[in-house]
Amino acid sequence: MRSIILCVLMALSLSTAWAGVPNNRAEPAYAEEQTILQAQQDSRVPDPGLASKNSGRVHIDRHYLGQYGNKEGDVIVQRGGNQWRVFRNGPLATLAGTVLVLALLAVFLVAKVVGKLQPGSPDTGRRIQRFTNWERHIHWATAISFIILAVTGLVILFGKKLLIPLVGHDVFAFIAYIFKYLHNFIGPLFILCSVLMFFTFLRRNFFRKVDWLWFRKAGGMLSHEHVPAGFFNAGEKSWFWFGVTLLGLVMSISGLILDFVAFGQTRYVLQIANYLHLLGATFYIAAAMGHIYIGTWGTPGAYHAMRHGDVDEAWARAHHGIWYDEVKAGVPPGTFDNHVPPPDHPPAGGAPGTLPPGVRP
Repeated sequence: MRSIILCVLMALSLSTAWAGVPNNRAEPAYAEEQTILQAQQDSRVPDPGLASKNSGRVHIDRHYLGQYGNKEGDVIVQRGGNQWRVFRNGPLATLAGTVLVLALLAVFLVAKVVGKLQPGSPDTGRRIQRFTNWERHIHWATAISFIILAVTGLVILFGKKLLIPLVGHDVFAFIAYIFKYLHNFIGPLFILCSVLMFFTFLRRNFFRKVDWLWFRKAGGMLSHEHVPAGFFNAGEKSWFWFGVTLLGLVMSISGLILDFVAFGQTRYVLQIANYLHLLGATFYIAAAMGHIYIGTWGTPGAYHAMRHGDVDEAWARAHHGIWYDEVKAGVPPGTFDNHVPPPDHPPAGGAPGTLPPGVRP
């Protein structure tokens, strides 16, 4: 009996020594590493340094960047792992949630203060084709895949805090499992669709002189003025270049690094990619909220254009006057630099909204 008690006391004393941390004020990210180093120092026959290649083992990846080779299967403690977890679940998650909530509030504020951007004149009954079948299909494929990624990504980021209290651990585990695979498999599809959409709409999204007028007047949202615009206005072009293209590249490259991990990425690279992916997705979703609002409830007729491909002449003349002039003149989009308002009394033989005689590209 005494021997048993003695063994227990010895085990307790040894566990205390092995768990010692030299610096009581050590940051949590370094606690595991310090515990291992303390254990080494307390050993009667110290092995070669645990961070040394001479030990035949790699217990601590000190510098993150794979100085031990591409394979990290034998790295027991990587101090960046805990730093990543704390930073991702703390400041980054807080920033993402704040940005998304503020973006949603901004959309509701614009809806309340500005309201709908109406054409200002009744429909004429004459329709103009705005989008081809291919353009609509590639847009909706990109949009639907994006929505799936946004929903699954938000659940992966905030699910532990928001869903577990509502549905419990078991249900959330099932949801997270399904959503993780949806996110991983839909991601490459979204990238493919984004690339196709980029080249489909590229030539109509270059900025022109008239776009600066749209910026100066904030698209006429405050004054309810219909600012002249080409096929796409400056706001749509900004979404194309800074949302779809720039943020899309950040999400796509970082997402591929995270999705296909068999190409020698170290864990440090994966952690940095995760930071960039989270930030890129946050601002992409926030910008997409504005794009979705303006393309649906905020601008009546815009959703019909992307759903069915055509718009009424009154809508085209009000929201994209320069493009309307180009259509009536039979010239490609991007030909004119200014909008020619339709005359009150069109010349004989002319239809309302046609270009006056003498106007040429």
